[in-house]
Amino acid sequence: MVRKAGDLVSRRLVMGAVALIILALIVGYGSAFTNAVVEGTEYRFKGLGALIDVIALVTTHHYYQPVSTLELIKGYVASGTINGMLSRAIDDPYTRHMQPAAFENLMNNTTGVYGGIGIVVGIQEEGLTVVAPIKGTPGERAGLRRSDRIIAIDGKDTTYMTLDEAVSLMRGKENTRVELTIQRGEEVLEVAIVRELINVASVDKAEMVDREYGIGYVQLTNFSERTYDEMVAALAELDQQGMRALIIDLRNNPGGTLNAALRVADLFVAEGPLLYLEDRFGNRLPFPAVREGNRSPMPMAVLVNGASASASEILAGALKDNGLATLVGTTTFGKGLVQSLFPLRDGSALSLTVQGYLTSGGNDINGVGIEPHIVVEVSPEEEEAIYLGEAEYDAQLEEALAVLRSQL
Repeated sequence: MVRKAGDLVSRRLVMGAVALIILALIVGYGSAFTNAVVEGTEYRFKGLGALIDVIALVTTHHYYQPVSTLELIKGYVASGTINGMLSRAIDDPYTRHMQPAAFENLMNNTTGVYGGIGIVVGIQEEGLTVVAPIKGTPGERAGLRRSDRIIAIDGKDTTYMTLDEAVSLMRGKENTRVELTIQRGEEVLEVAIVRELINVASVDKAEMVDREYGIGYVQLTNFSERTYDEMVAALAELDQQGMRALIIDLRNNPGGTLNAALRVADLFVAEGPLLYLEDRFGNRLPFPAVREGNRSPMPMAVLVNGASASASEILAGALKDNGLATLVGTTTFGKGLVQSLFPLRDGSALSLTVQGYLTSGGNDINGVGIEPHIVVEVSPEEEEAIYLGEAEYDAQLEEALAVLRSQL
């Protein structure tokens, strides 16, 4: 990205102002602030530099307005950490500081193949939580369960961790060990897990679920660089088997890259915007669909639940708003924010919410989610069994099948 000279001058002025405020606070707060920013002589200036960078970036680029420089600095004085500062000053769980190792691991893991333990996690009200273990992985074999709260990773408190940072800390080279501190109800457990090479396909399952009616089924578990190609291949195989209608299962899909969601949505949407990006001033930028390469319309249903988030909601929203699919299940997670990564001078990075997005129909879903056309509730136990492929009956899938049969 090319920065304009005016933007650079503006940022330098902001950073200079922040530095002056910090110096004033050092005088005012004395040793309390000094102790907060100093973690050894060698780290002092790098740490202070990263702090100034973060404050400047947040105050000039954060999607929400206003973000007070003074409140940020007061938050740092009170907590002694950048993430503590962000948590105190901003009501935004997605803007977080990532340590150098976490940032490096994140940048090295964008292909869907990585060393890890094989669990799906999310940030919920109680903190970093296991959504579900992936079948046949070290996490499942270690006995991790849905709703387990991860309170520490290798002894590091997860309270102020971004989701990306927590995931990157659990990932690593295969045959290396990671220790999780798990809270399960009132019980606290120490669980040691040896990482393995995890190959996470985006398309977990593609099959004809009703050959008589020609109804195909595709389960998307995430959105990564490989999602589009896997989706195209799965649909081609189902087409050869005579598919006349399609179910896309986005339940428990936590999302992924924006580009992957847009490419999949563009397979089905022939014209109009796929979504809108909105900046801090309310300006909206549409991402238009491209007619070339579109599939011929057919009856479609999309399965969603409370763990369908981010990129999943972009796809579900595009299909719903354009009248291309019937959504079945429960209301989605409600993440309508977009983050950018800003590398910092000490090798760490800031994950910063810089934009919001609205679905294809212009709907703001952040904190609200997407309500399905047909609500089908299931118990947490049934939901977990469905996710693990152990359910004897899937009420949401059966409802989707009934909807499509009525349209054929």
